[in-house]
Amino acid sequence: MEVDTHLKVKSPKILSALLFLTLCTSLILFESSLASVAASPTDWSMFHQNLNHTGVTPDVANPPLGLVWKHQTGADIISSPAVSAGYVYVGSDNGQVYALNNAAAGALVWSYTTGSIVESSPAISGGNVYVGSNDANVYALNAATGALVWSYTTGGEVISSPAVSGGNVYVGSNDHNVYALNAATGALVWSYTTGNQVLSSPAVSGGNVYVGSNDGNVYALNAATGALVWSYYTGGSLSSPAVSGGNVYVASVNSNVYALNAATGALVWSYTTGNVVESSPAVSGGNVYVGSDDDNVYALNAATGVKVWSYTTASIVESSPAISGTYVYVGSFDGNVYAFTSGALNQLSQFVISTISSPQTHGVGFAVTITAEDAFGHTITTYNANVALIDAGGSLHVIVGPFVNGVWTGTVTIPKAYTGDTITAEATIGGVIISGTSNTFNVQ
Repeated sequence: MEVDTHLKVKSPKILSALLFLTLCTSLILFESSLASVAASPTDWSMFHQNLNHTGVTPDVANPPLGLVWKHQTGADIISSPAVSAGYVYVGSDNGQVYALNNAAAGALVWSYTTGSIVESSPAISGGNVYVGSNDANVYALNAATGALVWSYTTGGEVISSPAVSGGNVYVGSNDHNVYALNAATGALVWSYTTGNQVLSSPAVSGGNVYVGSNDGNVYALNAATGALVWSYYTGGSLSSPAVSGGNVYVASVNSNVYALNAATGALVWSYTTGNVVESSPAVSGGNVYVGSDDDNVYALNAATGVKVWSYTTASIVESSPAISGTYVYVGSFDGNVYAFTSGALNQLSQFVISTISSPQTHGVGFAVTITAEDAFGHTITTYNANVALIDAGGSLHVIVGPFVNGVWTGTVTIPKAYTGDTITAEATIGGVIISGTSNTFNVQ
């Protein structure tokens, strides 16, 4: 059965909001380190930062974050930005690849027009920008000028994001193939045919290329020859893998997150979330971070797969986490970018709002319970202050409390009808905003 080419493409309006926020977050992450013209360890030069796709940078960006600049392309942005030597590179649904000057408020340095939308995320290496386009081509562009160095035509859309290693460019195509291309010339080194489209972005580690296919398999291919080392069948199309500590971490639309032995492909563990997983895992500090369409962000023990922590947003989480120092950043389809940091046990981290049934009636009160919790889901029984309640529809602005032993239960009334409403509880403590958002419900 053929899988929809645009498996990961959601509504343009939602994508515009979420990916704009993701772009802004990426720009802010690197604000302090991109003024120099030389590459630095903090460059984010490819999808998920490095060849292992762990999604980690050693820099720390301390919330709260502020907008530094934005650049309007005139179309949705699905491509994730790459940052190198002071330039930000990103593709757009208008078919163009952009180079923007971070130090000059995002001023356009150059743009290159491909033959179709660019969902692929650029990779920067050796003075070139490598990126795929839905016109079926892989492009190498001069990073300084945008001039075409070479292009290679595959048999299908190239949504996969390239990885560059050992003089080769590795990338998947919707013609079912994984390609290795000579980074300098674009000549074909090898190709490997899977059973379906390859939207997943390859990770390269230990002489192997790891990639998922919409045929449900994770593949390990010899980086030099393309020979199959092993494959593992999950039964669903796959996110982009991350490689760390001898394991390959990958998620599937069958709701599972997998850890596979990088050398053999043997299953180490799997963890089942409550819905489809299209987020690509990030790995740091012995934990695997990943989002799910069940609205949660998860931290799983990298060795055992046991859930260490989770946080519930107000919508699906298909964004791939980025990790900077002790902070984890991820976007949700609720329109928010979230920043999490290591929380001490019994340190207030969030407010959790009880499930609100739908529909509710405007002007009629309904019961709500709000619990003050730490990052691990434990009730902070010492919290006895108030919180502000605000709804997405803009008609609710009240202060409720005080909490008793970390819990407040009371009646909330939404003055006006609103479809897709949520309630957010907020309190500012020591200059830091602590918040929590309810599930989505309708007010009639």
